[in-house]
Amino acid sequence: MSADPICWKVNPRPLSQDVLVSRGRLKNAFVYIRSGYPLNALTFETPAVVPVIDQRGCVFVPRVLGVQVNQTIEVRNSDPTVHNVHQVPKNNPDRNQSQPPGAPPIMIRFAQPEVMVPIKNNQHPWMWSYVGVLTHPFFSVTNQNGAFRIEGLPPGTYTIVVWHERLGEQARQFTVYSNDDEKKMEFRFNSKDYPELYRWR
Repeated sequence: MSADPICWKVNPRPLSQDVLVSRGRLKNAFVYIRSGYPLNALTFETPAVVPVIDQRGCVFVPRVLGVQVNQTIEVRNSDPTVHNVHQVPKNNPDRNQSQPPGAPPIMIRFAQPEVMVPIKNNQHPWMWSYVGVLTHPFFSVTNQNGAFRIEGLPPGTYTIVVWHERLGEQARQFTVYSNDDEKKMEFRFNSKDYPELYRWR
């Protein structure tokens, strides 16, 4: 961040955002239902709520976000420096826009489902955010305790996926037998598979 003196001033003790682990619990993993019946045969309304991605302390907050197709996202710049919002999707149009301090929020939407859409900042190349765009509301992002919760799935058999920007994906199949059925799942990424992430400092 020292490349931009303003970033260094507003965030003098920056923390790498790509792999955040506390007591073995992984934050910012995107958990979603990828497929399953009857999910594939259902349609869902676009939520009216507008989630916010803020550029604060010269990082994107949140790092990982889930939305539905055509749901509006508001991107803000709360820093006293020029930022840049560059969407790099595969299934949706590319968009690249500068955002000076005090500029109005940038409103973005994705018309096609896509997991995940990277958003980068060309001004500050360490800044990344990732948006999962789905046709349904059955997704979550792990919190600082590594926990997630997905509610409201109708009875059926599904594939659930955990995605992480550095650690990859894991998928598992499960069945919901009734509307009040509850499932508890635990996913593990083995640190031995990622030695470059576990260096003594």
